[in-house]
Amino acid sequence: MSERTQTHTEPQPQPQPHHDPASSSSSAAAATGLEIINAVPPPPQQSASPPSKIPLRPQKIRKLSPESSTPDPKASAASAGSKSKTANASSSTSKPSKNRIVTSRALALPRVVARSLSCDGEVEAAIRHLRDADPLLAPLIDHSPPPTFDIFLTPFLALTKSILYQQLAYKAGTSIYTRFIALCGGEAGVLPETVLALDPHQLRQIGVSARKASYLHDLARKYQNGILSDSAIVNMDDKSLFTMLTMVNGIGSWSVHMFMIFSLHRPDVLPINDLGVRKGVQLLYGLDELPRPSQMDQLCEKWRPYRSVASWYIWRFVESKGAPSSAAAVAVGTSLQQQQQQVEEQQQHHPQQPQLLDPINSILNLGAYPWGQ
Repeated sequence: MSERTQTHTEPQPQPQPHHDPASSSSSAAAATGLEIINAVPPPPQQSASPPSKIPLRPQKIRKLSPESSTPDPKASAASAGSKSKTANASSSTSKPSKNRIVTSRALALPRVVARSLSCDGEVEAAIRHLRDADPLLAPLIDHSPPPTFDIFLTPFLALTKSILYQQLAYKAGTSIYTRFIALCGGEAGVLPETVLALDPHQLRQIGVSARKASYLHDLARKYQNGILSDSAIVNMDDKSLFTMLTMVNGIGSWSVHMFMIFSLHRPDVLPINDLGVRKGVQLLYGLDELPRPSQMDQLCEKWRPYRSVASWYIWRFVESKGAPSSAAAVAVGTSLQQQQQQVEEQQQHHPQQPQLLDPINSILNLGAYPWGQ
């Protein structure tokens, strides 16, 4: 009886290494699998033990013996009991808290970057950033007045105007736009339901082609179906907005970029398909060839998060070199009455001077150039 009692008491301290993972790993690293098996009482003594306990201990030891350097996590969890459950509970609660912190930071960044250029001090902040980020822009900033982004149109009206002015000279586009506004009962009457009520024949009578009439109706239908809305457009991030607007027939990437800069006043829009900006980047950096649209993001990376303002100065730069920039086609800006007053004032003060169209603040004809789409 004393030998049997001694046989049972010798293996009992062995679960203790499984209870302490640090000591288990160190002892397992020092001992080979063979030594662990030999540490068990000899088979003759085990045969005298109760049959219910004999297969369990060799089975556990043999399971751990091949992995001498790594303790079995299941065995450690079983021996640790409530401590392992507490550790698991604490680790499971810590992971979601980290995820929540990361998510909140990711959501907070676009809100800071997407601050409208019409907000107080934002243009000044953009100019300071561009001076520091790209010294080649500093002379352009010094020789040009700061841009202003204080003209507001409703998104639906601005997009409608963009479609109407596509591929038209300024005078022809203005004439058609004036008649269109009158047909809708004024700019305030340019609403989705009003546009849908105009049939292609009515639009054709004021000079709108059948293709442009289909573009206008497609835009109005997307508003009516709830796919687009003024409030949704204002609150969308740049990437989602670009995706949604290019789904409208007749609205391409160039038109979307111009709309985002001059109507929504988004600060970090780079019109990579704009010929004027591409030509300006070539001149600014002394490139041998006109950069491709796919190269523009990399070349202008240093301008972030104010690429809209940098593009504005690039347009001015191209004009100073004597080349008409496509920004002269941008006009989500002034109303028709304001434009007429500016032209009349120009003629009064400079009757012999040819009319020069202010590329940023005065022109209404979005898409007047071949690269408008």
